Amino acid sequence: MDTHYEGGSKGDPVQITEDEAAVYDRQIRLWGLEAQQRMRNATILVVRLRGTATEAIKNIVLAGIGKLVIYDSEEVKEEDLGAGFFFRDEDVGKKRVDAAKARIEALNPLVTVQALRHPTLLEQGSLEALIMSVDLVCMTDWDREALIKINNLCRQFGKPFYAGGTFGLLGYVFCDLLKHDYISPDRSAPKEAPKNVKATASYSRLSTALQHRWTGLTKRQTKELNPAVVHIILALWEYQHIHEGKLPDDIDATSELGQIANSILASSDVNRQVLTSVPPDLIHAMSTSAVHEFSPTCAVVGGILAQDILKALAAREAPIANFFTFDGNTGSGSVCRMSM
Repeated sequence: MDTHYEGGSKGDPVQITEDEAAVYDRQIRLWGLEAQQRMRNATILVVRLRGTATEAIKNIVLAGIGKLVIYDSEEVKEEDLGAGFFFRDEDVGKKRVDAAKARIEALNPLVTVQALRHPTLLEQGSLEALIMSVDLVCMTDWDREALIKINNLCRQFGKPFYAGGTFGLLGYVFCDLLKHDYISPDRSAPKEAPKNVKATASYSRLSTALQHRWTGLTKRQTKELNPAVVHIILALWEYQHIHEGKLPDDIDATSELGQIANSILASSDVNRQVLTSVPPDLIHAMSTSAVHEFSPTCAVVGGILAQDILKALAAREAPIANFFTFDGNTGSGSVCRMSM
């Protein structure tokens, strides 16, 4: 029974050895030894192993974090085999974490991997202890209410929080990094004498971000943020809430999903010169495809998620602020500052 878990990196920092420095040489040249050291001492919790998490885990493990804790209480299903490249045909019916653990460890033997699968770990007391034992929490492909709950607990214990997932050809990444300090290039410095400056960003929790209003943005600024994709993602979360965790999976859901999306849009004060209603073809597509995973979408969103987690750990360059959306129909992404 895996109802217990080991603590995160709370003791003396682990120093990078010569062998590790050789493995991570290219990254150390890019980020610096101090940034790599921070990643080496980080313990990251990833919840739910579907396509987005698979890609994110691959990248953060190869980058050289110290420890990865994976949690998932579900079994591998046939539909997991498409985007979940840690799984094989013979894994169907096994616990996802059990099937994935050895393959994750094989990516980078320098990273410790702990697999947790007992459902009671997401109950209040156990969940609090689990969050306190890690340095950063990442939830993937989860419902809005659970994301808000765990984000609030992360805030309570001062832990950075990421959420990411996909709905068919659409995807998102949200982050709440509390008050985050990082090093950023000084754009005002002469080209012949570049230098870095310390910057700070104050993030909002997800429940606050969802109250965001688009008032005051110009037509051009609004268009650049692709509000149709943002609002259909928010609508899918609301649909999921109404239907007890289920996403639309039938053309008959088009009318209800459209009503939800346009209701949220109307309350967001989006510039009506840009968008008066969510496009019917987008609503139609999400009514039938949101429940499905597509490997290319998972690869892009999981890659962005991992990249930003590593940025946050390394404290080099500005992370996402704070809601990234990806539109696989056009291959484009945008970042919306929601209540920041």
